[in-house]
Amino acid sequence: MDLTWEEFGWERIADGVGRRRLPGWDATVGLVVGGRAVLLYDTGSTLREGAELRAQVEALTGGRRVTHIALSHPHFDHVLGTAAFAGAEVYGAVGLRELMRREGDALRVDAVRQGVDARDAEEAADMLVAPHHEVSGEWTLDLGGRQVLLANMGPGHTAHDLALFVPGAPEVVFCGDLVEESGEPQAGPDALPSRWPDALDRLLRVGGESAVYVPGHGAAVDAAFVRRQRDELARRFSVA
Repeated sequence: MDLTWEEFGWERIADGVGRRRLPGWDATVGLVVGGRAVLLYDTGSTLREGAELRAQVEALTGGRRVTHIALSHPHFDHVLGTAAFAGAEVYGAVGLRELMRREGDALRVDAVRQGVDARDAEEAADMLVAPHHEVSGEWTLDLGGRQVLLANMGPGHTAHDLALFVPGAPEVVFCGDLVEESGEPQAGPDALPSRWPDALDRLLRVGGESAVYVPGHGAAVDAAFVRRQRDELARRFSVA
């Protein structure tokens, strides 16, 4: 099984838990396989990328389909591939559904500005899938012999940051862009910088000291890295 994950460019983090760093923006997509359900954390930047991920997941799981999708936050490189996963139940932080319905064209414009082919961006925006379920606090999903926790960590990187906690040995925390390893955390116009350190404090309380933290961009890190980034953000934005 390890070789299979590696052959498809996936990093296996724990039993049935892995991630892929996508080309272009180095955005992370996470995968958690349970006994009767398969969860994907984020879906890539285009329908073409989403379809590739779908095919890879089916190959990795012996033909099983993605049944659940969790969207970390509303940026194009994390959400525009969702329509490639027909029938999946989609989860997001509270407020994300209305935001995506209202600002689908803004996602298209941002994707093109960042280098996505205009036709690919338009297709993905036209078929944009907003969350079916919104998480205001925490939501436990039973994937069959494995329970995972979706937790609304925002506001921080955006007003709608959703983390995924996977118990096990080790525990794995998919952070979205609340944590970045391959560069400084990006505070765009939709960031709430003064609230970001608090979001990372919550992330650390739920994940704990021994967890593997998987950033939205970059290599997996430990709790000490997250804490340093929290302190750097507090200094950067003059948060006490």
